[in-house]
Amino acid sequence: MLRLVTFALLACSSLARPSPRAGYVLHEKRAQEPSGWTRERRLEPDYVLPLRIGLTQSNLHRIEEMLLDVSHPESPNYGKHYKPEQIVDTFAPSDMTVDAVKAWLIDSGFSDDRLSLSVSKGWLQVANASAAEVEELLDAEYHVYSHPSGAEQISCHSYHVPAHIKEHVDLIQPTVHFDHSANRRQKQKRQNGSKDLIQSHLRSGKTLGKEVTVPTDLADCDTMITLDCLRALYSVDYTPVATDKNTFGIVELTPQAFLQGDLDLFFGNFSPSQVGVSPVLVSIDGGVAQTTEQGFNENGESDLDLQYGMGLTNPQPVLLLQDGDLVEGGSFNNWLDAVDGSFCTFDGGDNKEFDGIYPDTRRGGFDKPESCGIIAPPNVISVSYGTDEASVTLAYATRQCNEYAKIGMMGSTVLYSSGDDGVAGNGGECLSTSNRASANGKKFNPGFPVDCPFLTAVGATQIDPGNTVDDPEGACEQVIFSGGGFSNFFAMPSYQADAVTSFLTNHPPPFTSAQFNNSGKVRAFPDVSANGTYYSANYVVAVAGEFELVFGTSCSAPVFGSLITLVNDARIAAGKSPVGFINPAIYTDTFAGAFNDITHGGNQGCGTAGFTATTGWDPVTGLGTPNLTSLMDIWLSLP
Repeated sequence: MLRLVTFALLACSSLARPSPRAGYVLHEKRAQEPSGWTRERRLEPDYVLPLRIGLTQSNLHRIEEMLLDVSHPESPNYGKHYKPEQIVDTFAPSDMTVDAVKAWLIDSGFSDDRLSLSVSKGWLQVANASAAEVEELLDAEYHVYSHPSGAEQISCHSYHVPAHIKEHVDLIQPTVHFDHSANRRQKQKRQNGSKDLIQSHLRSGKTLGKEVTVPTDLADCDTMITLDCLRALYSVDYTPVATDKNTFGIVELTPQAFLQGDLDLFFGNFSPSQVGVSPVLVSIDGGVAQTTEQGFNENGESDLDLQYGMGLTNPQPVLLLQDGDLVEGGSFNNWLDAVDGSFCTFDGGDNKEFDGIYPDTRRGGFDKPESCGIIAPPNVISVSYGTDEASVTLAYATRQCNEYAKIGMMGSTVLYSSGDDGVAGNGGECLSTSNRASANGKKFNPGFPVDCPFLTAVGATQIDPGNTVDDPEGACEQVIFSGGGFSNFFAMPSYQADAVTSFLTNHPPPFTSAQFNNSGKVRAFPDVSANGTYYSANYVVAVAGEFELVFGTSCSAPVFGSLITLVNDARIAAGKSPVGFINPAIYTDTFAGAFNDITHGGNQGCGTAGFTATTGWDPVTGLGTPNLTSLMDIWLSLP
């Protein structure tokens, strides 16, 4: 059964409000009402909110240009990545923006001594802001929401700012997203069967027991995927030599956690030299490799990611970015905070009165300062979790997407799996005509953050039944369907314009604008693919003391990330930089022969057959699957 990852949420809400007061304009409105939550009451007027205002940053209109300048192989600055302090200086909000927002707050009754600015200048925080003050400031109404699990959240449905301030503010928290608990002493119960915003892209097939027969001739790769199958599929024959200089990070969202016994069981069968080897734990906001709860739902994702990530890159140490404590769990922003201190909402989060998440004073919560900039961004970061684009606001998605660009500018490759439900969203839900997730929706439902143009989206392929590793793969289309499609948020990046335009022109999908954004001007995904298997051909993974067969795009992201880690090792050994953001390079003609083009299969969903894999890039498998030998030769030839 698919694991639903729970994390602490926030929201501010009113189902209907009168027109904003004079001079005010709508700034954000919740994308959709949270499933399973019930509005209980107005928030008490004296409740203290951790008010944080995200200021509009400088040079964002040039962020794609600057990212491509260090990422495109034809640029004279290829591989000349930014230092963290350069990122801060480049994107710090202007003095005009800081002064304008401060003046608004002071005019609204907040004294200057209640205002503080983060080191990056990206956020203004307001001390001791009561709900009544914030409601007046934002022309909003805050309510308390309850969940059957017993958890409570606060939120407003929408909020407003003065017209002259709108251009200076990206977003304000806490407002329309579910991120802040109204009862910090109450331990949130995790409901394995509830629909959550963030999901792992992994599913369980069947249990094999404690022992498996290791295939020696690759004859069983159409039914059981192992490390050797992947090496054969993707021409992997390289042993890392620069492991002390290279870094590979895998993100896991608590309560998902690996078991050392599972690693040893897997390595004992498939990579004996790694028995006893553990990932390097990077604890983010109290993240811990818990062992109390065991089983596929608690260990499947982490065990898969680490067993294959560590196995394919052996002897490269793998960094486990364990995200969030056992009470609240983690989200995408938590690990982004940890690898880039300038992204943190404010300095370290060490004042619990103003911090909506950490320190977490609830029983068992992480009661230390927020994990801000505790580690440099790894050269490769693999994430096998995702949500639906329609579940977040454009402002929220944009600010997070820009952070992926900044990490790319610093030399990191960020990979997200594309999802398991084809053109539908998590759980197979599609969009209504008003762009709300619905069981009866007909419109395609793209994912997030996989739709961000500044990261690499990884789809899923399969070895077709009865075929071998020497035969062309197809798109996953048995039980899971490789996530892919077109964003409703983000414009098409220049690096993929030719490939996507060619697909839309030469292989026009049989759908209308009522089903997907067919403007030809938006971000399309995935970018690449790797094996995700299908119902009878599954990854062999040790979980809770036994071998299981698992499948999903969760498999493809760490596999592709492992191969980029090997490329980085070779470049670092040759005295060169890691490859960083790979998309501008892999979409060029130079790299065309380095991918196995996937030309059959589809990604059905929303009552349709979905898109179809075809010659060249397509919104099912992207550019195709990697050939490491070719990729390494090309990347080693670059500066």
